[in-house]
Amino acid sequence: MHNTQHEESALFDSVEGRATLAGSNRMEILLFSLGTRENFGINVFKVREVSKTPFITRTPNMPVGVEGLISLRGNVIPVLALGRILDLVPPDAPLGGAMMVTEYSKRTLGFLVDSVDRIIRVDWDRVRAPENVSPGTQSFITAITELPDGRLVSILDVETILANTFGDAVVGNIAPLGNGHEVNVFFVDDSAVARRKIAEVLDKLGVRHKHAQNGLEAWNRLDSIATHAEQGGRHVIDEIDLIMVDAEMPEMDGYVLTRNIKADPRFSGIPVVMHSSLSSEANRAMGKRVGVDAYVAKFDGDVLAETIRPMLQRGRRAP
Repeated sequence: MHNTQHEESALFDSVEGRATLAGSNRMEILLFSLGTRENFGINVFKVREVSKTPFITRTPNMPVGVEGLISLRGNVIPVLALGRILDLVPPDAPLGGAMMVTEYSKRTLGFLVDSVDRIIRVDWDRVRAPENVSPGTQSFITAITELPDGRLVSILDVETILANTFGDAVVGNIAPLGNGHEVNVFFVDDSAVARRKIAEVLDKLGVRHKHAQNGLEAWNRLDSIATHAEQGGRHVIDEIDLIMVDAEMPEMDGYVLTRNIKADPRFSGIPVVMHSSLSSEANRAMGKRVGVDAYVAKFDGDVLAETIRPMLQRGRRAP
């Protein structure tokens, strides 16, 4: 494999510095092209390295879009042609000249792209839910942001790509929580796949739940719930037993949302669990710095259930 080491180090020389982005409501995205006129991006925290497209061992009976396998430092990883998965290039088109090695949801994958551009820093409040994107790519785009020159960038929903290619994570048998019908969980995630799986875990626990689709919507709803509770002479903890947040979300990320919750005395005593596909130690540390009570990597329904179970049992409604 021909690693473009100088390019890699130029792109990824500030990973340590990126930890300071926690709580700043900003993220860095790696811009890339799939050979069309559209611009795409992926959160830098999900990208381990960039290289030229290596030799790929073709393997039979692979899911659509999986071109084969490569050996990377002793690990065999699947390689996906993003242009084909997003239905933007014909099946016989060249695979593209660059590969991004991604790590998220405890999986390492290679994404083949036409070319990699550069890393840019964007404010989450300038990131919007997708509208008017190509019909074929819509389900794979989690957000849109605008570059200073006016170009739009579609940010990939890598969780949906993972689920669509390899199938949804299976939620196993989860024992219901005693008195679960009296317990309320509020969760927020911008990925439809993630929301569906979280709801499945909470349903198996037998607890009630509400959700929001991005950090700003979540904060507005939580603020409204707290105001309503106060007006009725109640505490928020009478309405919500636990809050679960994603890390990266349009308009307000999970770090800022957590900091807002932890700084607001109305939410005192309500645990906040960060549930994220960003599974590195750096992200755990960032979560701790803003005050999360637990950090769970996506997606393992059993681990999620067993992490929140004791928090819900410790609450005022313990059986």
